[in-house]
Amino acid sequence: MEKLLVVDDDPALRQLVRLNLGDAYEIVDTGEPDEALALALEHQPGAILLDLRMPGFSGFQLCQTLTSFCTTKTIPFFVVSGDATQATKDYCHALGAAGYFQKPVDFDALRARLSQVVKGREVVLRSEVRVNLHIPLKLRWTGPDGKLGELATATDDVSISGFLFAADTALEVGLVLDVYLTSISSRHSERSEEFPLSSGEELRSPRAPFSDEEKYVGKAKIVRRENAPGASAQQGTPAQQGGPAQYGCRFVEKTGRWVLE
Repeated sequence: MEKLLVVDDDPALRQLVRLNLGDAYEIVDTGEPDEALALALEHQPGAILLDLRMPGFSGFQLCQTLTSFCTTKTIPFFVVSGDATQATKDYCHALGAAGYFQKPVDFDALRARLSQVVKGREVVLRSEVRVNLHIPLKLRWTGPDGKLGELATATDDVSISGFLFAADTALEVGLVLDVYLTSISSRHSERSEEFPLSSGEELRSPRAPFSDEEKYVGKAKIVRRENAPGASAQQGTPAQQGGPAQYGCRFVEKTGRWVLE
């Protein structure tokens, strides 16, 4: 289910959104506009609804902030406001708003527009040029149980914003991975390790390379899982059958150089 981030200091409006759109979207909401960017980066929602008039941080400022970050600028945002002036509507559209809805909100119209824009965004993301290029990778993550996982693998399907890889290791959709480019010589074997951290043990910086031959790229989120041929596990759940599963990842943060850049 696609996520919808709602940023409005009015709890009644947030509750109305849940009641009217909760059947179609997983609602993530906040009444604190200064939390919006962090929530957008964490959840990568399909769309954002935001109010213009909020204490301490205007919706205009939030629009400008969201459109300035490479990981959030492609997320469509909709303005929900009590301001009916045409000048305000025009300004919001100039900032990149995908829609402007005056309070009280016509939720039927909002639902229709959301569906149109979110589906359109999926088409744009999936139509991104992909390249058949063999790239050795090392992936590292911390699971919900506190265990550190590590996987040496490779991708043969890359784009500017993501990649596919196969693994026998069961990984959850939504897991964020630290991604490293590695040379073939440094990949001694295709392996996966998970081990708990002992009390007081320090985590190695995620940006610290595993070796001189490994270069940190950034963080990528697993956005989908495809079962191996003949497997019967449900998409988005760990593989229960033998054979590798294929995982699709999208970068949510880049601090290093990716192969297509």
